[in-house]
Amino acid sequence: MAHRGPIWSLSIRVRDCGNLDVIADDMALDRPYFLWWANATVGDLRRHLSSESTEERAYWLGALLREANTRDVWLYTAPEEIRSIWPALARHLGNSRAMWIYLLEIPTGRAADVA
Repeated sequence: MAHRGPIWSLSIRVRDCGNLDVIADDMALDRPYFLWWANATVGDLRRHLSSESTEERAYWLGALLREANTRDVWLYTAPEEIRSIWPALARHLGNSRAMWIYLLEIPTGRAADVA
C-alpha cells in the first residue's frame, strides 16, 4: 500500500500557508522557545523588533539570531533588516556573530565585527 502524505506534523497552527501573518496572529500569546530567559511572547518580540529605537531592535534581533534555530529567524526578520542595523546588532550576537557574517556575506573589517 502506498504511503499518503507525511508521517510528521508541524507544531504550529497554519490555516493559510501563504500568509505568515495568520501564523503570527495565532502565536501572538505564545512564548517562543528561543527567549527562554525572558518573560516575552511572540507579540512582545514583534513589538520590540518594530521599535523606533535602534538599540531596542538590535538587542531583540540579537537574541533572535543568537538563540533561535536559523530557519525560525526568517519568520521574524529579513536579511536586509539584519544588514541595516548591523553596527548596533553585532555586539549582541556573541559566538554566533561569525556565522551570521558568513551567512549574510557581511564585509569583514567593520569596527563592529571586531568588537
